[in-house]
Amino acid sequence: MASFIKAWGLVIISLCYTFFIAKLVPKGIKRLILIFPVVLIFLIVPFLISSIHILGITAFFIAWLANFKLVLFALGRGPLSSNPKPLSLPIFLAVSCLPIKIQPRPKPPNSHSHGGSREGPLIYTIMAVFLVLLIKVYEYSTKLPERVVLTLYAIHIYIALELILAATAAVVRAMSDLELEPQFNKPYLATSLQDFWGRRWNLMVTGILRPTVYEPSLQLFSVLGPNYSQVPAAFGTFVVSGIMHELIFFYMGQLRPDWKMMWFFLINGFCTTVEIAIKKAIDGRWRFPKAISRVLTLGFVMATTLWLFMPEFNRCNIVERALDEYAAISAVAAEIKRRVTASLL
Repeated sequence: MASFIKAWGLVIISLCYTFFIAKLVPKGIKRLILIFPVVLIFLIVPFLISSIHILGITAFFIAWLANFKLVLFALGRGPLSSNPKPLSLPIFLAVSCLPIKIQPRPKPPNSHSHGGSREGPLIYTIMAVFLVLLIKVYEYSTKLPERVVLTLYAIHIYIALELILAATAAVVRAMSDLELEPQFNKPYLATSLQDFWGRRWNLMVTGILRPTVYEPSLQLFSVLGPNYSQVPAAFGTFVVSGIMHELIFFYMGQLRPDWKMMWFFLINGFCTTVEIAIKKAIDGRWRFPKAISRVLTLGFVMATTLWLFMPEFNRCNIVERALDEYAAISAVAAEIKRRVTASLL
């Protein structure tokens, strides 16, 4: 907790500095230069944290998302600059350091962007129960085939991300009365790699990579024409995503990268760009049935995930360290319960 308070206290102070700098300096290179020390601080902050859970969340929220948002903000773009009027300090802090994005306009109570993908409380409760069961299953992981264990890890990551991001958005929504965009859009229903990575999986990352990498790349490769400039732009986006994932796992494992994570994104990026090029060539004249497309898409993503992505969790000893933290939390909760019970008797 001490390391968490120190790290996130530094984050809040740095963001307050950024907020007031923006009041004094207009968008542009000068503001970017003044904000750049904050970017460097955010790259160092994860090293201050020892808990694997808090470290992973901080690396994702701060070293990656917050830094990309601050670079966009310095140039007058992105979620910190897109509102009609400047954000208040509390909202600026929330949007900067949490994976949330304010809706551009009010929505009806039962309507959400991206096809109304936000799940209800019942679904999240089921996910939480299933996550607890998964953690129990890990106690028998030595008796299970490695591929089965890696598959369970992959399911664990998806459910944990869903719950963490949804809980974060819900807390901010309750405290600020703001409507926030959902973070996932039923990725298990994806009908293509472009659909999975661009419209369904971890939409906050997609929303940050689009203005920081994809759109500038589109302009850079505009000489190829509006259709085929998408191909190198999409691949470049996967390259940057791979680099940032390698950085996050370096924070958590502090091991020399073996670049399997990077290969995961390069392969998915290459196949996605090939898919885009084929779609442009056939121009909608033929397509697979949706059921087959979903099986092929999820099968490819899962196969490459088990091959290249999930082994990094074993190499960095992440799951074992996470289970140790779960056990420590359970011990603390049991001790609190014992003391409360003793005080009531």
